[in-house]
Amino acid sequence: MQHLLIDIIVRILSRMSTWSRARKRAIVFALDLSLLVLSIWIAFSLRVGQWELTTTPIRMMLAGGLALMVPIFWSAGVYNAIFRYAGVGMMRTLLPAFSVYTAAMSGVFMVYGFPGVPRTLGLLQPLTFFLLVVGSRIAARYFFIDLLDRGTNNGEVRRVLIYGAGRAGQQLASSIRSDPQMYTVGFIDDDKRLAGQRLDGDRVFASSNLEAIITERSVTDILLALPSVSRRRQREILQRLRKLQVEVKILPRARDIVGGQISLSDIRPVEIEDLLGREPVAPNEVLLGRTIVGRCVLVTGAGGSIGSELCRQIVAKGATKVVLYELSEFSLYSIERELAGILSKMGKELEVVPVLGSVTDPETLTSVFTTHVPQTVYHAAAYKHVPLVEANAVQGVRNNVLGTHELVKAAMAAKVRDFILISTDKAVRPTNVMGATKRVAEQVLQSYAAKGTDTRFSMVRFGNVLGSSGSVVPLFRSQIEAGGPITITDERITRYFMTIPEAANLVIQAGGLAKGGEVFVLDMGKPVKIINLAKTMIQLSGLKVRNEKNPAGDIEITEVGLRPGEKLYEELLIGNEAEATRHDRIKMAHEHFLPWKEFQALLSELETAGTTHDCIRVLKKLVTEFDHQPNSEEGQKKAVNSA
Repeated sequence: MQHLLIDIIVRILSRMSTWSRARKRAIVFALDLSLLVLSIWIAFSLRVGQWELTTTPIRMMLAGGLALMVPIFWSAGVYNAIFRYAGVGMMRTLLPAFSVYTAAMSGVFMVYGFPGVPRTLGLLQPLTFFLLVVGSRIAARYFFIDLLDRGTNNGEVRRVLIYGAGRAGQQLASSIRSDPQMYTVGFIDDDKRLAGQRLDGDRVFASSNLEAIITERSVTDILLALPSVSRRRQREILQRLRKLQVEVKILPRARDIVGGQISLSDIRPVEIEDLLGREPVAPNEVLLGRTIVGRCVLVTGAGGSIGSELCRQIVAKGATKVVLYELSEFSLYSIERELAGILSKMGKELEVVPVLGSVTDPETLTSVFTTHVPQTVYHAAAYKHVPLVEANAVQGVRNNVLGTHELVKAAMAAKVRDFILISTDKAVRPTNVMGATKRVAEQVLQSYAAKGTDTRFSMVRFGNVLGSSGSVVPLFRSQIEAGGPITITDERITRYFMTIPEAANLVIQAGGLAKGGEVFVLDMGKPVKIINLAKTMIQLSGLKVRNEKNPAGDIEITEVGLRPGEKLYEELLIGNEAEATRHDRIKMAHEHFLPWKEFQALLSELETAGTTHDCIRVLKKLVTEFDHQPNSEEGQKKAVNSA
């Protein structure tokens, strides 16, 4: 019977929710008029001590109340608010309106007065009216939010615990109250002095009791509302939370919250950057500006992960013009529009030139360098996906090696001051075609630098960046959303990781250190085991890993074997220890390269290579460390042992 009644109410409310805005406003206005009459009757009856229905004083109060309420409420915008989302915003509208109404009623019936009307009604009636109106709003909120919306969504409610009882956490709790699918269980905070207290009705628990509270209160989600804590402290908290079977979400850093006001829309899933990201190091502004300020800067691969971030940082650092050189039309369109938005917000005027073209096209390159005369080139264009380049070796060679050579020649002809190549850790003792092509691209710059040139050539080598196209993080996330399994190539495999903004920032600073011919190596921190990365992402989604020990788990992790050309372990140096520079996170490697005459002859031979076999044969001559054993575990061990 109860379920039938609720179902009938939900149907009625559903129909009402489809009414026009004007119709809803008229109904609310009529309701308030009814509450006005009711408040006058209640107030007068309470004052005289008996329930009076029709008296002259009541009619006088009604006339006065109507004359004052209608203009005051309409002018205050009481009926402009969305009725179903009554909350703090509603009170901000009602309080001024009722303050004016109370002052007016008090002036009329207390100060001026009317025969037969008790003067105290000038205060008692507005108070009664206020309570009735607020109660009607709360009731409407319950019916339309708690009953209608939760009934529409099968009554599923996430039980949320907010980690952080500060201002951010309190704003977040206030925002949650308007969401029918979420219920705030309380706050967790590291400050023991707050334990047991209440914030706006929600209890604060000590973080030392976190595990017990999650179990006792049936918590399904934890929202981390600590936007100002250090990355180190944030990582410590997340490492603790990953062991608990709850879904964890997080507020962005304080500087990324627009206007300083926090709402539910600011909450995002925990990214792996939150666990692996390091404390930022203050950049050297001199190094940042050396290759950018007052210059025309050209970025190849401008629409890629690193290229686009370089563009974002370049436009903010005082360049006079930025040339976006990109092969993909959509990627070029996307980054051009994004930069236009950034410049508009900054109030800057900067010429951004989009150019569709390939680095293998010498005519287009010559035209671009002649027309725009760039003084700095960041070369980020490359084919980087190991299995794809392994299967398309000829195209990989043409783009990564010959394209770099064409770009170098065009830059030298245009007397470019600085040329910075974006390289990769896969160029170190490569076991795949992609890594070998990047090592040859490095040697192109090294050889020209050794010959002597007006252009300062330098290379910056680093490992994987988090969130780039084709990286494991977005792949794992999509596999988790699909219910698994997560696929990894080998449980022993490790990789270096760095955030895209940090990598791009260090690339720019490394370019500022260059004198010509250097191979810079970025400090990537410690390598990460990919299987641990997968487990962490599963756990922070509130799920469990399914395996032999836990067959009732949610997501399985499956090994699929090493892909063609893939290493178990990555390295950053070919030779011995890297040399320190003026920047703590930028080192300088001393890598050997072939003499110019020998290198030039092999480069010419590589240009004529038309098959995968020919490409690999010449690459082995150019890169003596190239051990092309794509699926051989012995080859992997050999590469590691020789490090």
